Formats: sequence, C-alpha cells, structure tokens
Amino acid sequence: MDKNKIQVIVVGGGLAGLISSICLQKAGVNTLLFEKKEYPFHRVCGEYISKEVKPFLERMDLFPDHLKPSELTRFQLSDIKGSMAEVDLPLGGFGISRFQLDDFLYQKALNAGVKVKTKTEVSDIVFQDNEFKINLKTGETLTSEFVINAYGKRSKLDKTFDRPFIQKKSPFLGVKYHAKVNFPKDLIGLYNFKGGYCGVSHIEDDKVNICYLARRENLKEYRGIAEMEEAILHQNPLLKNIFESSEMLFDKPEVINEISFERKASVENHMLMAGDTAGLITPLCGNGMAMAIHSGYLASSSIIKLFEGELKNRNEVETEYQNIWQKNFSKRLWVGRKTQNLFGNQMRAGLSVKFLRNFPSIAKSLIQQTHGEVF
Repeated sequence: MDKNKIQVIVVGGGLAGLISSICLQKAGVNTLLFEKKEYPFHRVCGEYISKEVKPFLERMDLFPDHLKPSELTRFQLSDIKGSMAEVDLPLGGFGISRFQLDDFLYQKALNAGVKVKTKTEVSDIVFQDNEFKINLKTGETLTSEFVINAYGKRSKLDKTFDRPFIQKKSPFLGVKYHAKVNFPKDLIGLYNFKGGYCGVSHIEDDKVNICYLARRENLKEYRGIAEMEEAILHQNPLLKNIFESSEMLFDKPEVINEISFERKASVENHMLMAGDTAGLITPLCGNGMAMAIHSGYLASSSIIKLFEGELKNRNEVETEYQNIWQKNFSKRLWVGRKTQNLFGNQMRAGLSVKFLRNFPSIAKSLIQQTHGEVF
C-alpha cells in the first residue's frame, strides 16, 4: 500500500464527510477531504443529535464535552392554533451548533492526519480504469481509489451526475436563527404553522436554535422572510411569542432553498453517498445529524474492510455499504416521509396533538422508529 497515494477522496466537510475521513485516516487509509467553504460557518440545521451516536463519538474521542452541549429530554408538539401535547424523548439527545461542532471535528481531522482543502470546489468526478478522476473548479485533476460524496442536501454535482431527484422541483425552503430567548433548556418544541413547522431547542452557550421548514409558495406572497413570518408563522401564538421575545443573534437568517426529501441512492457510479447526499430525513424527525454521523462511519468502515482484507474487491465494498445503509436508514426515512404529511395543516396537526396527548406510549414508539440503535 502506497502511503503517499491518495486512497480516498471525501467531497464535503459536514458531519458525514468529517467522520468518514477521520475514521479512514485513523485506520491508516490516506484520505483527502474537500470543503468549498472555510471553517467555521453556519448551516441550516435543527442542531439536535440523538444520543444513539454519543457512545461512538466518545469512543473515538470526538464528543465535544468542552462545548457543553444542551441535554434534551422532552418533546413538545403544537398545532397551528397553539394547542400542545408533550412526551419524553425515548432516548434523548443533545443540542450543539454546526458552527461549533463542524469546526471541532475539522480540527480533529487535521490532528488525525487527514489532508483537508477548504475553499475548494469539486466540479466533476469520473470513474475510469478502476479509479476516480476528481476535477476541481480550479482546473486541477486528482485521482483516488474511492470517493465518498458527503456534500449535503443539494449541490451542482447532483446536476452533473444527473441524479433523478434533482429533476424535481422541491416546494420547501429552510430558515435558521440563533437567538437568546426564555425557553426550557431540556425541551425540543415542534410548532406547526400553515404549510410548515418550526423546531426550537437549546444549543451551547445558552443559545436557542430556531429552524423552520416552509413552503416556498408562502414566501412568494410577501416581500421577504420577515413579512412571511409575521403573516404565517405568527398565526401560531406560541411561535408569535417566541419570535417577538427573541433577541436574534444573526444579522439575517440562514436560508436554504429547494430542500428535497425524494429518495436517493447510497451508491452511484461506484461513489459512496453519505449523510444528506444519500437521503434527507424530514426535519420533524430531528435526527439528520445522527444519521450523517452514522452513515459517515458506515461508509468508511466498508472501505476499511477492503484495505484490511475482509472484503475482496470494489463490488463487495459497494454491496456491503448499500445493504448496511438500507438496514440502518431506509425505514426511518420512510416513516419520516409518511409522518411529514401530518404537519403544516391544522386538521392533521390537531389530530397529531390529540394522538400524542391520548396515546403517549404509542407516540414514543413512533418517535423511536425515526431514530437508530445506539452504536
């Protein structure tokens, strides 16, 4: 094995990309990671992580204790009119900003020996003669034996690869704030409004994450996001109170358009897809960060097994990853897609609140189905 040769290139320096690159490098697999932005930076994200991944992070010395993530143990749901129900989270989770967590993992990747190129964009990836040619926007071309794509929800690369989901217009946009506001530190609130829902929970440093998913058609009716929030989100009195009593910490909100929950493949043209690149869970399930961490680990593990002789060839790596991805994530993505239909509509949201209130044990079981096993 040539230790100077790049064996794996990881495209995208979010949770899945950083975790996979750290695992690979620690196993002795020479890894290069590309991230088009420069750390630290914000991402539109609910910033809640299920505790299913905490033992893994602790085992790998990747849990950010020093940042003092919030402990989240309760879940509160409201319909559009503000009627509420509450249940304990079966496993619980912790809240931490992507601004802090991604930067922490980036430093861990550097310390592990991962080569990282920030402010560098990949324009195309071609598989030829049993290796990958990675073309950069600068005109440079590199080669590697494997590629893990972890570039997120939506990218120019999806169009380059002509992925099926990218052909469909998505009706959703995501908006995120950090705020100082009086909100219970152990609570995740999910509050419905017409055509969408908003998650509220604590992260580090006594800050609160306010992140919502809305239909783009809502925005078209108004001059901007603030006007839409006042006209649509404030119809829910709970959200109206939260927004009006918040000291917003951003100059302007973080926004992402064209959020797609369509099915995606976990392997395409021999490239392993991880995190949101392989499948985006609906935000109301609140588990995308845990899925990204877990899928990054699984993608790296499949490649490591080849280099350690447990798997024989590329085909076995791809098959192993596809199978283990399906086993761990396909059901919860399906449950998330089905559950999403209950939200953003007063009648369906009202029924959901009543169900949560009257059948808490069944509701907890449904929540558990959108979360994975501790690993």
